[in-house]
Amino acid sequence: MGVSGSGKSHIGREIARRIGATFIDADDHHSATSIAKMSRGEPLNDGDREGWLVTLSGFYQQHIERHETLVIGCSALKHRYRDLLRRGAPDLKILYLHGNRDTLLARLNTRQTHFFHGESMLDSQLRDLEPPSSEEAFRVDIRLSPSQIVERFLQRIA
Repeated sequence: MGVSGSGKSHIGREIARRIGATFIDADDHHSATSIAKMSRGEPLNDGDREGWLVTLSGFYQQHIERHETLVIGCSALKHRYRDLLRRGAPDLKILYLHGNRDTLLARLNTRQTHFFHGESMLDSQLRDLEPPSSEEAFRVDIRLSPSQIVERFLQRIA
């Protein structure tokens, strides 16, 4: 979890590869309306996110029922969003990819094809972000290399 530009997709794919899990990028499951809204630079609200989070929680539940492991790269900005995700996966392990605004903005400015753009959108996510406690998530600084982040998380959940 983390705001846009924190590396959720890259890190999530690598974790999934390393543990033999399926990876889902939560951004691929936003509604067309939400994608259009973000493309116009309009932040999503709780109502926009609710159905999306229910869908993601359902993916966790389906994988648990099939005895499969799933990694989802998802912003999960608020505590109640993470609680909703836990409905499908009560033992959910969360990696919080934390970064300062300057690092995040620099990363976002290098994106060419993603629908999430701009300083105002990042600021909106940073305002909405309710950082998880150390009991709720494992926090890692995104200035570490991707391999260091993955290793630290894998050691933590081992």
